[in-house]
Amino acid sequence: MLNKLFYGVLIFLLAIDASYAQLPDFTEMVKTNGDAVVNISTTQKAPDPQTAVDPQQMPQDMPPEMEEFFRHFFQGPGRGGMVPRETNSLGSGFVISKDGYVLTNHHVVNNASEIVVKLKDRRELIAKLIGSDESTDVALLKVEAKDLPVVEVGSPEQLQVGEWVLAIGTPFGFDQSVTAGIVSAKGRSLPDGNYVPFIQTDVAINPGNSGGPLFNMQGKVVGINSQIYSRSGGYMGLSFAIPIDVAMNVVEQIKSKGKVSRGWLGVQIQDVTRQLAESFGMDRPHGALVSKVIPGGPAEKAGIQIGDIIVEFNGQVIETSGELPPRVGMTPVDEKSKVKIIRQGDKQDISVKIGLLPAQAAALPTAPAATETAVNRLGLAVSDLTSEQRQQLQVEKNGVLVQKVNKGIAQDAGIQPGDVILRIQNNVVRDAGEFNAIVAKLPVEKSIALLVQRNGSPVFLAFKIDK
Repeated sequence: MLNKLFYGVLIFLLAIDASYAQLPDFTEMVKTNGDAVVNISTTQKAPDPQTAVDPQQMPQDMPPEMEEFFRHFFQGPGRGGMVPRETNSLGSGFVISKDGYVLTNHHVVNNASEIVVKLKDRRELIAKLIGSDESTDVALLKVEAKDLPVVEVGSPEQLQVGEWVLAIGTPFGFDQSVTAGIVSAKGRSLPDGNYVPFIQTDVAINPGNSGGPLFNMQGKVVGINSQIYSRSGGYMGLSFAIPIDVAMNVVEQIKSKGKVSRGWLGVQIQDVTRQLAESFGMDRPHGALVSKVIPGGPAEKAGIQIGDIIVEFNGQVIETSGELPPRVGMTPVDEKSKVKIIRQGDKQDISVKIGLLPAQAAALPTAPAATETAVNRLGLAVSDLTSEQRQQLQVEKNGVLVQKVNKGIAQDAGIQPGDVILRIQNNVVRDAGEFNAIVAKLPVEKSIALLVQRNGSPVFLAFKIDK
């Protein structure tokens, strides 16, 4: 009996030991790469007193760490001080060349009047900003030094979801802090990062980690830690890193041209929902649905049309619309690219000469009020557009203006007053009479795609008439 108990305990202990043996050991990786990770401190330009925020207007229930953050921007007695001063901020970075090139985030050094890079050996060097790119949140610095320790650049493409990764940085100013986790997802599209397919991890990232490296298990940098999603301002298991290949593309452009140029296709796109996929005859939702083709742009010249669904770009599958902009943006200007589309159920290959991304258009005016008309079976009242309305709404031709949306099909689909309806399925809407005639003949129990323009941006909506 005792022998059985002894062997049982032994087997249990061996199982525990084996489970621990399977956990990764990061000690050698930290020893090898820690010297190349730096602390970055900046002195920000003092804010304009006329635009300074009154601390008395800050929420009274603000967490202590956020209170301290805001206090850095002000001096004076208590919470009522209004005298602006220069401020200091902390971030992380890493050395990519022995002669002193350092990578970090754009937001770490933005508007800095002085940038100081602190090495692990406690040397503090004044850095020069060579260039930065707000769209990708990447900045390239240069310090005057030789034979610096450097990181080795890896391949984010080979990174697998579930793989262990390691971050080294200076959260809250604590030098050489190491945290680890796994890759949660790849190719994440965030609202403020259209040209970055972010790597999502559960590595503990906090303020001060920004700009630091994300390593794979081979000790190679695969990303730059950039953003966290948090309700408290601290770590909550959602961290995002810029893939290192995106960052190195920015570095090469800054070094060679002094600025960053992005490829441009000349389309506006959206995701394909289940109902939209059904309306376009697709077996499942995937790809980037073209809701607008910019006049004179590369896509128009190549023959891409509204309603086309881009499913491949240069041989890379496009599952969601967020995957397309980063790939187009990293494509060299004037390069010929192969685009695979689905048009009315058929796949086609189109060759497109990539253009240069132009400056963003100015804000558009709001839609003017219109006179109410009769309501159709969708619960919509529409009218023809006047010349003044076309000019204000930037609608050159065709389309009808939505004046009223009753409860029912259209409201459930998300149609709003002030929308301009441009087409239904493959039918271009020229005027109110034609629109109502098309609506009267729409089939029941079938998903219908409707293209509307809202605040200057086109978007496809889908609906189904039950009876």
